[in-house]
This record gives sequence, structure tokens and C-alpha cells, in this order.
Amino acid sequence: MAWMYILECCDNSYYVGSTKDLKRRISQHQDGIGSNYTSKRLPVKLVYCEEYDRIDDAFYREKQVQGWTRRKREALINGTPELLPALAKKIFDRSKIDKVDLVDGELGG
Repeated sequence: MAWMYILECCDNSYYVGSTKDLKRRISQHQDGIGSNYTSKRLPVKLVYCEEYDRIDDAFYREKQVQGWTRRKREALINGTPELLPALAKKIFDRSKIDKVDLVDGELGG
């Protein structure tokens, strides 16, 4: 068996990892030898995990979830996966786009 897991650190940040031995890996994190990131944010708490037959599947899922926003991770943690599609959509902020003049059908700056 293999696992993808999410830890909540003492600073309320999340750490996403994968392992073949979840109990041992959590113990390593708590002992400060699990990762450089968590060693500076102890204690940590396991808040979510998924079980896989193969470590490469768990690792793939780890990389996927690592790329997610905090809000998407929290939807997963809170058991509300139905929120994920809406949270996956990029929010378009028009205020961040430079104003462009339209002159004779051409864009000008």
C-alpha cells in the first residue's frame, strides 16, 4: 500500500507528501526528520490521506495536490470534493490588465 497525505503544520500551512508507510512517515515528520519544511513548523497533524496500491500513483497524486490552492486543499480535507471544479476555475481580474486604446480597429498602448 501507498499513501498521499496532507499535514497541517503549527503555522496553519499544509504539507503534501506520499509514502509507503504512513505511520512511520508521520513519526519522522514529528521527530523533525521528515522534511526540511515540516521540521521548522512542528508539531504537525495528519489532516487527510488517500490510499493507493502503488507508490507511483500516490506520488502522482501528491504532485497534483501540491499544485493546488489552499482553498482546494481545504475542500479535500473537509470532505467537500464537489467544490473542487468551481475552485479550479481561474478568477479573471480585469483590474490587473493594462488599459488598451482601440484606434481604427488596431490595438494601441
